[in-house]
Amino acid sequence: MKKVSRAQCANCTCSPGLLSRSNRRTSWLAKQVNIKRGSVSGSPRSLSRNGSVYTIDAASLCLPEVKEVNTSDRLTRLRQLMAEYDVGVYIVPSEDEHQSEYVAPGDQKRSFISGFSGSAGFAIITRDVMCMNDTPEGLAALSTDSRYFSQATNELDFNWTLLRQGAKDQPSWEEWAVLQAINLSLDSGHKISIGVDPRLITYSLFQKFDGIIRENLAQSKYSRAEVELTPIADNLIANIWKEFEEEPPKPDTIIKLLDTKYTGQDVTAKIENTVSIMRKNGCTGLVVSALDEIAWLLNMRGSDIDYNPVFFSYLLLGADNTATLFADNKRFDTPVRDFLQKHKVNVKPYEQFWTELESFSRDLNMKNEKLLVPKNASWEIVRNIKCTFEQPLISPIEDLKSVKNEVELKGAREAHFKDGRALCRFFAWLEYELKYNCELIDEIQADEKLTEFRKMEKNFIGLSFASISATGANGAMIHYKPMKGACSVINPNKLYLNDSGSQFLEGTTDVTRTVHVGVPTEDEILKYTLVLKGHVALAQLKFPENTTGSSVDVIARQYLWSHGLDYGHGTSHGVGAFLNVHEGPIGIGSRPSASNKLVPGHLISNEPGYYEDSEFGIRIENVMYVKDSGYICNGKRFLEFDTLTRVPFCRDLIKPELLSPSEKEWINKYHSTIWNELSPSFVKCTVEYAWLKRQTMPF
Repeated sequence: MKKVSRAQCANCTCSPGLLSRSNRRTSWLAKQVNIKRGSVSGSPRSLSRNGSVYTIDAASLCLPEVKEVNTSDRLTRLRQLMAEYDVGVYIVPSEDEHQSEYVAPGDQKRSFISGFSGSAGFAIITRDVMCMNDTPEGLAALSTDSRYFSQATNELDFNWTLLRQGAKDQPSWEEWAVLQAINLSLDSGHKISIGVDPRLITYSLFQKFDGIIRENLAQSKYSRAEVELTPIADNLIANIWKEFEEEPPKPDTIIKLLDTKYTGQDVTAKIENTVSIMRKNGCTGLVVSALDEIAWLLNMRGSDIDYNPVFFSYLLLGADNTATLFADNKRFDTPVRDFLQKHKVNVKPYEQFWTELESFSRDLNMKNEKLLVPKNASWEIVRNIKCTFEQPLISPIEDLKSVKNEVELKGAREAHFKDGRALCRFFAWLEYELKYNCELIDEIQADEKLTEFRKMEKNFIGLSFASISATGANGAMIHYKPMKGACSVINPNKLYLNDSGSQFLEGTTDVTRTVHVGVPTEDEILKYTLVLKGHVALAQLKFPENTTGSSVDVIARQYLWSHGLDYGHGTSHGVGAFLNVHEGPIGIGSRPSASNKLVPGHLISNEPGYYEDSEFGIRIENVMYVKDSGYICNGKRFLEFDTLTRVPFCRDLIKPELLSPSEKEWINKYHSTIWNELSPSFVKCTVEYAWLKRQTMPF
């Protein structure tokens, strides 16, 4: 058994994926007492004084409670259940049945069984079907991408093998699972079922996985093997959850309307536009399972998943513009009920979706009509359809949602103005406390202070994702998540990376800044400047219409590449309008979404970076939108980006000699805009006013 210290116990489910490792307790206390401060210049005060964070408070020693967790017990119980269901290999995805990127506590099944808390990856558990021991045996592997390699290495215990997705000579999780099943079949002489909850994978993934099985079985050396992918509707993780810990409660918060003064378009127009696209695809019905698509279509918002203002629901849309919403209508207030009735949206219980889907599709079949099923629909949805269907590459609602109207763009600008003001206050405060007050501030305390500043802004609803507040080597973990009582004290002699965002009624923000309050090394300055040059190059870019995100990815990487450097994540993702911070169907990078065309109205991030394991991380992220540049060549329009984020870059990390005149001009203009817009918000002669003035001085 290994001891793991809980993080914020009152608000988590105690699954190992939400727990930090125990050996951080002593390191946390040691850092609170022993961190070196001597090399910070300009420190006018003594370190030993009362009333500072440096003074150890007895309350600070009350670390999160310790809980005994061992994935061995969970794996043993799962394999016993796998035997009951005659399953040799079991797949546990990260997603919920709506294919959400972030999931509610009750849907964190992969975290429960593996201990890995990252947002992306698959757990694969095998059962040795020939084992006759009382305790069943087998293997367990966790597959994730390069954003989480360091995190997974830290969080997985001895039971697990890490499959580094995309790394050289590493199999994909599908290939690994199929090979294990084939070997089990050859050893036992029996058919081996690979089980998965069909609600948790898309139909597209099922087709891909099934194809890999067939390709392998077609090889002569595996001709005697029998393997099939089997839907297990009774989720096996859910069946054992309560044996190890209390199940998280289901959401019970009120679902509300979002006024058209924020959305810019009413529900009737959105439904009509969606139906029009549906008809162009030759379909008379549409099934919608993505939560953000339903929230956008109906101008409604909830809080069923942390950071994402969505609510659990399904929706069926007919060609006559009638819609049926499947949700917990007990959580609707009176305005919502009246609103839905006005717009002819029928409401039925969430659990009734499956029987209604079968009936709805059977009626279409009788009329010889087709159903439109988006690519993000689950395998289980397709299994319940009783008519022919079409699957376009992009969901019609996702496509409409990604192009922001003027009201949404105005809201995004306002949201970034308010968020920029909060971030400037935060970075000014952080620099002053670390450099001049010589305070010891850990990563969580910094994050909490930033949230305080954000709460000062009107219409602030909450954070748009779990903040990445990372000092030194922690910044090298791309999706690092500090935990209370198990995080690092911010070292003023190292780089500090903060990636965070807000949800305002006006819009969603996502900002990353890397700063140094001491004296950075020449290497840190060089790497930061190279990242900044790539960031500016993308922000300055003008490009012809019909350009895809994948075709401009190199623009942000070129200066790093020229030094033999790179980063292992995408350069950009779409951003919602008071919705999910990561939004399809667009992006810049190598992911499938990056193959889609960039069009005016797309709201998108710009976030190149660079990371050195065990040393530091650098990332600079702004949000920008696509607009017409005014240029036309051979009848083809040229587009450009307009940056919305209002936070200056770190001057102490920029090497001006490496900047071209054009780059200096763009940075100076950007900083001038920030100064002109934000400085009136700050009182002269204050810390934040002086900080903003210094950071926005022209080169």
